[in-house]
Amino acid sequence: MAKRSRTARPVGIVVSALAALCLADLAAAGGGNYVFDGGTSAQQAQVRAALGASSFTWSLVPAQITIHITRDIVSSQATPGQIWLDAGLLDTGVFSWATVQHEYGHQVDFFLLDDAMRATLEQALGGEDWFYDEPLPHSAYGCERFASTLAWAYWQSPDNALSPRGAGSESGGMPAARFRALLTGLLRTPATSAVPVGQVANAPSATRVSARG
Repeated sequence: MAKRSRTARPVGIVVSALAALCLADLAAAGGGNYVFDGGTSAQQAQVRAALGASSFTWSLVPAQITIHITRDIVSSQATPGQIWLDAGLLDTGVFSWATVQHEYGHQVDFFLLDDAMRATLEQALGGEDWFYDEPLPHSAYGCERFASTLAWAYWQSPDNALSPRGAGSESGGMPAARFRALLTGLLRTPATSAVPVGQVANAPSATRVSARG
């Protein structure tokens, strides 16, 4: 699930110096800027392969993302600058790739989109509310439809677990080519380039959490 609290204190995205000493494996800039916290070498390799399979330029996200790999979570999830992935899911191999891309897609939302862009995307994708301001089915939230559509539109493979199963499905709100064209146009706007590196776009006092159930 995903939710946003309009009154919560901001989410910090800077990893402490002590924690940073425990992080391993800085990813190449072309595939995104991230470090791992936990996970086996095989599980970390699945994350790299998942992001590498997508044609989206993850390095557009102007922050280093910490990817936590653990078995102590109910489902994979994301907050600004942080992603938690289930180790058991990564052990399934290619099946996990769509979820990895989905969670990194939330980072695209957090760091590159502003509210005007979200409104445009929400209407285009058929979402009812972008963040979790009210209880709705998972697929009704714009942020989830965005992340799932991004995962599908930039990796259209039979192996993609988020391939659309109809126009009303979470990743089926609009054709992949139209989504790519729309997102490309939005990410070239001045509002995107004006977001300071390492800061969450247009979220001075919001806590934003996303998770795949």
